Amino acid sequence: MTSVPEAVFTLKSSDTLRWYRSSDAAERGFCDHCGGNLFWRAVAGDTISITAGTLDAPTGLTIAKHIYVEDKGDYYDISDSAAQFSRCG
Repeated sequence: MTSVPEAVFTLKSSDTLRWYRSSDAAERGFCDHCGGNLFWRAVAGDTISITAGTLDAPTGLTIAKHIYVEDKGDYYDISDSAAQFSRCG
């Protein structure tokens, strides 16, 4: 995921975008055509998190940190120098 302040976020089209309130604190944005997970945002927040794999290249993104590493699958090998956190750090 990557994130941006909602104030500067622009979406070209929201025809198939549907928001689902997944908890008291957050909601998730999905494509109602294919079911793709596109966005996440805190109900009381001012940023929107974007599923990085949905962005066209070149994105210019780099890894800032790894979160929830204690829960990662044993098939993942984290081999870069980005900070690692057992929870959301």
